[in-house]
Amino acid sequence: MITSSAVPATPPDDGAIVARACDLSPFFRRALDADAALLPELLSGLRRPFTAEEMRAMLDGVEIADEAALKKSLRRLRRLFMLRLIARDLGGLADLDEVTAACSDLAEVTVNFALERLHGWQRQVYGMPVGQGSGASQRLIVVGMGKLGGRELNASSDIDLIFAYEEDGETDGPRQVSNHEYFAILAKKLIAAIGEVTEDGFVFRVDMRLRPYGDSGPLVGSLAMLEEYYQYQGREWERYAWIKGRVIAGPARELHALLRPFVYRKYLDYGALGSMRELKAQIMREVHRRELHDNIKLGPGGIREIEFIAQVFQLIRGGSDRALQIRPTRQVLALLAGQTLLPAATVAALDAAYVFLRNLEHRLQYLYDAQTQMLPGGEEDRRRVAQAMGHADWQVFMAELQRHRDQVERQFVGVFSLQEADQPQSSPLALLWQGTMDDAEAEQLLARHGYAEAGASLGRLRALHGGGRYRQMSEASRARFDALMPQVLRLAAGYDNADATLARLLDLLESICRRASYLALLAEYPQSLDIVTRLVSASPWLAQYLTRHPVLLDELLDTRTLYAPPDFAALRQELERLLVDNAGDIERQMDLMRHFKHAQVFR
Repeated sequence: MITSSAVPATPPDDGAIVARACDLSPFFRRALDADAALLPELLSGLRRPFTAEEMRAMLDGVEIADEAALKKSLRRLRRLFMLRLIARDLGGLADLDEVTAACSDLAEVTVNFALERLHGWQRQVYGMPVGQGSGASQRLIVVGMGKLGGRELNASSDIDLIFAYEEDGETDGPRQVSNHEYFAILAKKLIAAIGEVTEDGFVFRVDMRLRPYGDSGPLVGSLAMLEEYYQYQGREWERYAWIKGRVIAGPARELHALLRPFVYRKYLDYGALGSMRELKAQIMREVHRRELHDNIKLGPGGIREIEFIAQVFQLIRGGSDRALQIRPTRQVLALLAGQTLLPAATVAALDAAYVFLRNLEHRLQYLYDAQTQMLPGGEEDRRRVAQAMGHADWQVFMAELQRHRDQVERQFVGVFSLQEADQPQSSPLALLWQGTMDDAEAEQLLARHGYAEAGASLGRLRALHGGGRYRQMSEASRARFDALMPQVLRLAAGYDNADATLARLLDLLESICRRASYLALLAEYPQSLDIVTRLVSASPWLAQYLTRHPVLLDELLDTRTLYAPPDFAALRQELERLLVDNAGDIERQMDLMRHFKHAQVFR
């Protein structure tokens, strides 16, 4: 579907489309002026998308004898591609999905074509790399990260790559080198073939900073090296980055199997909310420092916030629901609506904003073929952008842009807002928990709050605070636990059986205190702690059931489901979907059925 940023529904003739592109894209106009032979080729393909098959056929039809000829051929393809892409997009012949898919196809075709030629030439010198353990021939694995991995690449994008190979070993040619050396040489040549700026320009700028250890790390690594790194040193932001990681060249299965447990935790991972909130805070500090508030990707209400909203649900639930282990942002949003993890109206607003912002991103890049997401300052460029987005002037365009950004910012705050405890850590109840209050004063405080057996309740608190489970928690988990305890004491005090309610809550908290994700759930969603308190106060059996099966805490987040009469037809469909998604993994299917049964009993 063409969005409001496109021209009218009935596209004009070819000449008018090219004239519009010349007016709205100085890069487009200069490219045609520099090479008149490009215009007939542009017109011959203007009415059809640029497919991967057509790109490959163009490259296969050229005689390529060396690296210089390879670079020239790749860059000429890119020039033709950009002209057709810009003309089709600005002329109303293409929508966002076509643009991002075509850009992704260009990256994959050029990387694979260059890799095939370079690998063939290099084998003539060193022979074939062979795995030391398996004796099998080895190939370079190229992983596309970010928007390339998600097949959402923009028109003038960097491509984020990670290089790997399966096994260490040596080449089998007359001039032997280690597999690592062979693939390091090959990777450098591939980067140059794609990213080097020659007299013909470039194909894609290549960014390698997402690899293990960043710029200071080796350019390529074996799968064993990657496994050790991500198991022992992988950071939270790398989990986020690898959501979109996808092998675009070389064998894929083993690498994806290796990374899946790192990215997707086996159980619900509510700690991801805090980690991604901190990542967003780092980005915003950089936005303020560099004055990037007009950046439609990183600024408030920008593209990155929509991506974060989609991906935090993947990090939280992707390990237990493989349906969420997908990459394209819009598909993830649709799935969140389908599973009622976000309201349909919220998803519709986020999707509309995402389409608007990504179309705007392309129009900003069409101006000068620059990797930018900044709104222009010059009057002429503002006119071009406004008209390319389907608006008569800059003010009308900016009003629509602000409306979308406000929508995104509201939803982002709703998902990621920092839930502060009602009681500050200097409050009397917090001081009581921290042990800075003597026993007599502590008992009096508990009694004033409604605890009839204040001495016994204080004894339970002191035993938990001094116990091994509490002391062995990580620093982050202990901080969360300490922040929860004043709320626990206050909530339990609100019931007639305050001492029994507190005892049941303490049993539950002690059973989950080493599971950071469950503590994060209660900290991030205070309403869930309210419901837990109400349930355990009313029913010792429910308290014991939750303590034995704390994964059921997730059921508390949607009271519509929790309190609704069972729809057995829908439940059957949901269970069947989960089993199909995990076909072939009997142990996982058994776990899912056990949890499904526990959840229905609990409801």
